[in-house]
Amino acid sequence: MITLNHYLALASILFCIGIYGVLTRRNAISVLMSIELMFNAANINFIAFSKFITPVFLTGQVFAVFVITIAAAEATVALAIVILIYRHHKEINVDKINFLKW
Repeated sequence: MITLNHYLALASILFCIGIYGVLTRRNAISVLMSIELMFNAANINFIAFSKFITPVFLTGQVFAVFVITIAAAEATVALAIVILIYRHHKEINVDKINFLKW
C-alpha cells in the first residue's frame, strides 16, 4: 500500500531534480523545464495531502488545477521572452544574456 511518505519522497526527489536543473543548466529552455518539474512536485504534495488528510474535500485538486494554470501561463510568457531574446542575440545561454544591466 502506498502511504503519504511515498508521495512525499517522490515529490521531494522531483523538486530536488528541478532545483539541480535550475542551478546547473545554461540553456533557458532547460531552466524552464526544471521549473515545471518543481511545479509538478508541488502538485503531487497538494494532492497527496488532500487524499490523506481530508479525502472528502477536493481542496488539493483545486490547488493543483490553479498551479497547472499558472504554470501554463508562465511557460507561455517565458517561451515568448526566450524567442525574443533568441531573435535579437542569436543565443539563449542564460550566462551570456546580461542586457538588463546598464
